[in-house]
Amino acid sequence: MTNVSIVVLDFGSQYTQLIARRLREQEIYCEILPYYTKVEEIKAKNPKGVILSGGPSSVYAEDAYEVDQGVYELGLPILGICYGMQRIAVDFGGSVIRSDHHEYGKAELNIVKEDNPLFKDCDNNRIVWMSHSDRVETLPEGFEVIAVSDNSPYAAIANMQKNVYAMQFHPEVNHSEEGYLMLRNFARNICGVEEKWKMEHFLKEQIKIIREKVGDAKVLCGLSGGVDSSVVAAMLYEAIGDQLVPVFVDNGLLRKGEREQVEHVFKVNLKVPLVVADARELFLSRLAGVTNPEEKRKIIGHTFIEVFEAEAKKHDGIKFLAQGTLYPDVIESISVNGPSEVIKSHHNVGGLPDWMDFELIEPLRELFKDEVRKIGLELGLPSDMINRHPFPGPGLAIRIMGDVNPADLDLLREADVILLDELKASGYYSKTWQAFAVLLNVKSVGVMGDNRTYDNTVAVRVVEAVDGMTATFAHLPHDLLERISRRIINEVDGINRVVYDISSKPPATIEWE
Repeated sequence: MTNVSIVVLDFGSQYTQLIARRLREQEIYCEILPYYTKVEEIKAKNPKGVILSGGPSSVYAEDAYEVDQGVYELGLPILGICYGMQRIAVDFGGSVIRSDHHEYGKAELNIVKEDNPLFKDCDNNRIVWMSHSDRVETLPEGFEVIAVSDNSPYAAIANMQKNVYAMQFHPEVNHSEEGYLMLRNFARNICGVEEKWKMEHFLKEQIKIIREKVGDAKVLCGLSGGVDSSVVAAMLYEAIGDQLVPVFVDNGLLRKGEREQVEHVFKVNLKVPLVVADARELFLSRLAGVTNPEEKRKIIGHTFIEVFEAEAKKHDGIKFLAQGTLYPDVIESISVNGPSEVIKSHHNVGGLPDWMDFELIEPLRELFKDEVRKIGLELGLPSDMINRHPFPGPGLAIRIMGDVNPADLDLLREADVILLDELKASGYYSKTWQAFAVLLNVKSVGVMGDNRTYDNTVAVRVVEAVDGMTATFAHLPHDLLERISRRIINEVDGINRVVYDISSKPPATIEWE
């Protein structure tokens, strides 16, 4: 079991996972636990510090989230962020009120105690990210102000005697220019964390855990063709060899040439005995006439499991089902580590149906996408597969607005491959996080030659991101956008209009459905 350096108590912020990410970038291992975790469980992990995350609630609400007060008696350094700061203020005898001047977005941080260890090597007057409607009104006894902003006289506070620190802003988001440094200072300088955690350590530990858990049983692993499930399959094969039954399901919702690429990588490159299940007709028949995106996701998820179960019956000794669930999937799907709000469902996140007699293995459940890519390279997967843009589990079904049918899927595949080809040729594929086409099923009038057309519209979505939790649309050169549009309209019959999505996440999501 990896030694836990920092425990993060989750009060429901969508940014909580980013705290873990920033610490891992500094080679500091941490675990995220629900805010209500008992102090005995925290103590058993032997951490060197505790962070209280942000959250959507108000500390003065009747059902406000509270921390086990024994946490403050552990004698460990504590850092509160946003709601965590307000929780600390109230718990130590101060007060919090609704602010007259809400503070959302960028603010300039004025460090008034430059010798405070939290701000070691930090420049003054740098940008931080605020997101709060409550504020600390009176400081608890023993606390002092260590930083302010225009609208926050208590932007950061500290009680040096008790080793308790708190900040109103979010150091974990990219917009906070030196937030990563503050988190590192807390872990390294204040908590005294010296251990350096690397991805190869995670890989070795997971392989050991998988071997101990599986024993001499077999594991069914569902491959979707994406990075996540491919890495899981390679990891399992490394751990248990022929006890793995890797199944690639052709659900009819794949990108152009996807099936052939996956078969080549696993059968030729990795010598893994891949099983291919052709379930195109089954999936498309289930999806016929379905337009609601959540219903699509659930149908696809349930059908995947049915196909796996049917395949499992062909093999004796299968006890486990493995899948490539990641941290963002978990936090956006269920409140697994606390009360964070659900953004969307993700097939199979949260466990298997009662009727399915398998135990679940999710070795990547606590990782971000870029961390998964590092694991994949360690396992010998080819870089062109590892560096592919994310592809959703439900496939092209959620990139078609409305009914999913073979004709529309073929239309979308052709548009999508043109987009990706142009991005790769221009060098922008490797510069961006994710790129894809969306078939809007919105028709409009066009003119091709002397003929009037009434054809479909494609939206092009290209975003820049670090981990997928937040994203901004890519500022592609106009001549590249023009080339993409011209090729799609000229080469794909049935499309006469291309639009570019300039929404960021938030408020939009990366995928449309």
